[in-house]
Amino acid sequence: MTGTLVARRVRWEDPATGPLKEELTHEYVTRYGDRARAELTRYDPTVFAPPHGTLLLLFEDGAAVAGGAFMRHDERTAELKRIWTHSRHRRRGLARRVLAELERDAVDLGYSRLYLTTGPRQPEARALYLATGYTPLFDLTADPLTIDHLPFEKDLG
Repeated sequence: MTGTLVARRVRWEDPATGPLKEELTHEYVTRYGDRARAELTRYDPTVFAPPHGTLLLLFEDGAAVAGGAFMRHDERTAELKRIWTHSRHRRRGLARRVLAELERDAVDLGYSRLYLTTGPRQPEARALYLATGYTPLFDLTADPLTIDHLPFEKDLG
């Protein structure tokens, strides 16, 4: 696929989120075990909807190829969640595009800061956030497997 990328804001219940949910569940379970299966149902879907959040998908040739969401963390901070790139579309910079779209949406909703955590067994996510200007809130020299969650922040001001 090499069509034009189109960003679309959707609801969690939208059938187009199916690949995101399936692949993220597979990634979480593969990396963290069956207990991680519940992660995708941990939050009420309304937290990823305006006026405090958003869920977006990038479509190419009508198919969802990447996506992500944020929810309210506090009055000035949005928390990124569910950053995903379809397994057949990785290494194309799609996650960077998702982050850029989410950052713009967060500013539009009045947020001035982003926060997120990623798991210690997701080195590609850690590298993505470091490469896109997120500040690690943990010791980068520590073994990631000794840290439960790897928190990051980014000022949007």
